[in-house]
Amino acid sequence: MYTFSSKLKTFSFILMAVGILGIGYGFLNAPKDIHEVESILSASSHGGHGEATHHEEAAPAHESEHATTAEHAVEANAEAHAEHTAVTPAGEAVADTHSGDTISTEAVADAHAEEANAHAEHPTAKHADEADAHAEHEEHLTHVLHQLQNKPWAALYVAGIFFLLITMGTLVFYAIQQVAVAGWSPVLFRVMQGITAYLPIGSVIFFIILVLSGLHFNHLFAWMAEGITDPASENYDKLVAGKAGYLNFGFWIVRAAIFLIGWNLYRHFSRKNCLAQDESNDNSFYKKNFNISAGFLVFFIVSESIMSWDWIMSFDPHWFSTLFGWYVFASFFVSGITLIAMVTVYLKSKGYLEYVNNSHIHDLAKFMFGISIFWTYLWFSQFMLIWYANIPEEITYFITRIEVYNLPFFGAVVMNFVFPLLILLNTDFKRLSWVIVMAGTVILLGHYVDFFNMIMPATVGDQWFIGIPEISSVLFFLGLFVFTVFTALTKVPLLAKRNPYIEESKHFHY
Repeated sequence: MYTFSSKLKTFSFILMAVGILGIGYGFLNAPKDIHEVESILSASSHGGHGEATHHEEAAPAHESEHATTAEHAVEANAEAHAEHTAVTPAGEAVADTHSGDTISTEAVADAHAEEANAHAEHPTAKHADEADAHAEHEEHLTHVLHQLQNKPWAALYVAGIFFLLITMGTLVFYAIQQVAVAGWSPVLFRVMQGITAYLPIGSVIFFIILVLSGLHFNHLFAWMAEGITDPASENYDKLVAGKAGYLNFGFWIVRAAIFLIGWNLYRHFSRKNCLAQDESNDNSFYKKNFNISAGFLVFFIVSESIMSWDWIMSFDPHWFSTLFGWYVFASFFVSGITLIAMVTVYLKSKGYLEYVNNSHIHDLAKFMFGISIFWTYLWFSQFMLIWYANIPEEITYFITRIEVYNLPFFGAVVMNFVFPLLILLNTDFKRLSWVIVMAGTVILLGHYVDFFNMIMPATVGDQWFIGIPEISSVLFFLGLFVFTVFTALTKVPLLAKRNPYIEESKHFHY
């Protein structure tokens, strides 16, 4: 039986405590109104001159320009009148000395009246322009306010969905082992079940975040904005309104509940059957696990695709990609396998998992390498097709990430493809524990950045920064994950002793 060390337990509590403090700081530090936003923008601009200063300086220049124009117009009209027009005391018409046209005093009076009206109307037009500029400025500040208020929410969302889905990656890998009737992996089943112990608590936390988003505690999902589907509203969006039958909070949250409940039910019954198999005299529970695992994989492949549209792609409701479900799956699937490898290496280093050998580690590393290449294939396929087609409503997604998120966008490719390729390509390196830990750390960080790239541009725009809210959110969920997983590992033996293929797994060599 595994014993949860006091040092590791204390470490997990410290991570959670620091994370909660940082998350609280992020929410408290978020601006409350546009005046705070204006101060933030002013402080961050060059020399402390923000947009407000710019507008204040622009107004006098605008007035001076119009004043000069008015003076020139008056002088020009006076000269033209003196030169071109002569009027008798009796008000009779006289000939224009230049053109020979006849001009009456009535026409001259009308011209002066029009000129006076133009000068009278000019200040009104000027004030209208200023009002429009002010309204536009306030709209911009409101938009930035929503982005800055979204920042701690988005940080919490990215970390929450990341840890939830990498746990799902482990669960899917476990189900595949069951359906494939794999003979090499049963000695790792308890590790996989320990990791998936995080799924129930991770699901509850994430579902609460989804509900709070639907109740307008944040502005994460643009399609949830009030009036966005109402043609009479100034927030009306025709494209979003066309998807309202699918993208509406009621249907959306029901789908989320169905997916989370379905995943957790499989996790519960598969673990229950696996434990019951240890006390059984036949393979009946193993066969039950085979059947429910096959059904789960069918449910999962459908629910995962819809989940990726609902929880990630809908942040950009005008954009879509037919590869997106596979792309998201590859990201959290390789992360889940990486977790299995890292937890296995840790337990092995503490003297547990006596039947796990270098061949098991080698196979896990092969999966880490292979799925990293698969992720890269999907990343390039999605990017290349959209970039080459150059359709405005599609290419905007990548232009935003390349121009505003240049470092994390290309950094994710280096961390998730170049690094695993260089390190894990070598067969001997796949058997070294320190290499697995180093490569695994980079892969996990890289796929966190990948989720960051998928979510942040649509929620915080150009106001992104990996600061206290982002780091604290990761620390909190990491501490919770460590505490939950290693607590679960203490509750059952680390060997599935009655699995039909346990002997083959014990003596596995490659």
